[in-house]
Amino acid sequence: MHDPDPTAATPPTAAALRAHYKRVVLPIWRGPGFNAALRLAFEAVAEDGRTPLPPQRYRAMACARQLFVFSQAGDIDHADTLFTSLRTYFHDTENGGWFYSVDANGAPHERHKDLYTHAFVIFACAEYAKRAGAAAAKEALAVLEETSVVIERRMRSGVGGLFSSAMTEEFSAVLGPPLQNPLMHLTEAWLAAREATADPIFDHRLEKLAAAFALAFVHEETGCIAELTIGSANNWLEPGHQFEWLFLVEASRHPAFDAAGLNRALVRGFDFVQQHGVDPVTGGVAASLNDQGGVIDSTQRIWAQTEYLRALATHADKSVRAQLPAQIARFAARFLRPQGWIESQSAEGVVMRPELPSTTPYHLATAYAALP
Repeated sequence: MHDPDPTAATPPTAAALRAHYKRVVLPIWRGPGFNAALRLAFEAVAEDGRTPLPPQRYRAMACARQLFVFSQAGDIDHADTLFTSLRTYFHDTENGGWFYSVDANGAPHERHKDLYTHAFVIFACAEYAKRAGAAAAKEALAVLEETSVVIERRMRSGVGGLFSSAMTEEFSAVLGPPLQNPLMHLTEAWLAAREATADPIFDHRLEKLAAAFALAFVHEETGCIAELTIGSANNWLEPGHQFEWLFLVEASRHPAFDAAGLNRALVRGFDFVQQHGVDPVTGGVAASLNDQGGVIDSTQRIWAQTEYLRALATHADKSVRAQLPAQIARFAARFLRPQGWIESQSAEGVVMRPELPSTTPYHLATAYAALP
């Protein structure tokens, strides 16, 4: 007898999430959340979903995430505008790479070079290139490769095979050591670039990065990936990042991860953070734990919840996937609202961040795309 798929009840529930995204979320950033004069999304709108917060800056990473969102949504006219704005405002034509931010008038503001930003430029360009017109796609692929080369040649750290999290404007000095989160997003970006280009150079890049990363960041006792390199003082674990890594590894099935031992570690890490970092009543994912499973920060941020959905959807164990429909329902009730979403709240449900950042639709889009 055929064994039924435990996620068979998921599609109608997931469809409701996607409908909310299409009906509520995307229109914010085409409309009131978009500064038509500068052709950039505001960093955030108020909780009403209509009122832009006064801008202090615009980040390249936020522009890149918006580029990804509208490329994936098939709104190529808006994506074309964002791609032009990304290059116009944030590309450092003198030193190479990308400025971190521009000010409220569009002039370079925070000029340092940030790995997290560069990773998202690659990631967004990969998605845009798959959907844009031929000329724009060619330009996006050129930007993607140029940015990858900048990272490889100018952001390399003293920790073999890893990259510094931040450099000065001219790439002349290191401002930050290798960190988990930027390296994870670089992994995500190079996976997307491999898919968009079919160029085996990204396989080689991923092999080197995964091997170095596993040695530097995997906590052997739990299988979790630490935020700082193993042995660093005051290190911590973030359940959302364990879930995000599990998705990247399980969804891509790239051999680089198996060779580095990340597959086996992350299955153990998932079990550890699900036990210690997920509220069994609400399904809320805590922000951070120590390596003994103690909660450091119980704040529940929406991005960590979306990563939990992706991990459940792609987990190899059918009994884990069977938890997905109930978790989708809990997520929708706890975090989605008619005018938008709740960015972060306490474990008790007190809203801690009422505004709606322009970076969050990326998390919603990637999570919903992974659901059956």
